[in-house]
Amino acid sequence: MSAIAETHLLPRPQSPTRLALIRLSKNPASVIGFIIVAMMLLCAIFAPLIAPYDPIQGDLANLYVKPPSLEHPFGTDAVGRDILSRVIYGAQISLKIALAAQAIALGVGITVGMIAGFFGGWVDLLIMRFVDIVMAFPLLIVAIALTGVLGSSELNIILALGFVNWTVTARIVRSQVLSAREMEYVTAARGLGAGSLRLMTRHILPNIIAPVIVVGTLGLGGIILAEASLSFLGLGSAQQATPSWGKMLTESRAFIRSAWWMPFFPGLAILITVLGFNLLGDGLRDALDVRSR
Repeated sequence: MSAIAETHLLPRPQSPTRLALIRLSKNPASVIGFIIVAMMLLCAIFAPLIAPYDPIQGDLANLYVKPPSLEHPFGTDAVGRDILSRVIYGAQISLKIALAAQAIALGVGITVGMIAGFFGGWVDLLIMRFVDIVMAFPLLIVAIALTGVLGSSELNIILALGFVNWTVTARIVRSQVLSAREMEYVTAARGLGAGSLRLMTRHILPNIIAPVIVVGTLGLGGIILAEASLSFLGLGSAQQATPSWGKMLTESRAFIRSAWWMPFFPGLAILITVLGFNLLGDGLRDALDVRSR
């Protein structure tokens, strides 16, 4: 009876997800990154409610308003448009393209990495040599070339950025699958008659998803930079009057000295957003790593 009572007094083991969330919340850098990402997502989702002015409509009576100003905290541009409103609306394009492109990159990378790591042999050799060839090219140059060929639309930007950012995910997934396929639970499932597809999707993938989440989070910052670079070069997805952080930068190049706030605030938005995703990704890497306990 005493043994049973002592058993009931023992603390209930916590789930890995709960332990990861606890470790994530104890990391100040990851908390800051989470707050930044959450704020940017809220700005993108509720931009019509948050933005004080129309981001497209200009006011010729308020040209080049210098911040700080009660009516225009970030100032106005050359045609009197409120920069704060344009920065808030610019989050919609950047985050939408980044999330969609990263989803494509993760889908392609996981599929290619799983096939290469699970089957091995000549399949692994051919796939990974192709990955090496793709990684030999500067990814931004490839994205610029694809965008120039496909055209400057939002869908083409997403496809171009998605299909040039999958290689890192493929290499990481392959390395994880090479070790996971030799584990006892995979051997037991194979002995019970599970096919290759079931082994990869039901047994291996759930056990290697942690590094994939980290790679996906860290990669979002790079895609945001790439989208801003394409917009800066005139290959962005935004229409003529639609606000975009990269497009705002290229429009304000001629005003760097006379109206410094025009390029400063969209550049600051890019910096803060990329920093937020990087901090959150680093925190997730530490929180999801069971060896860090």
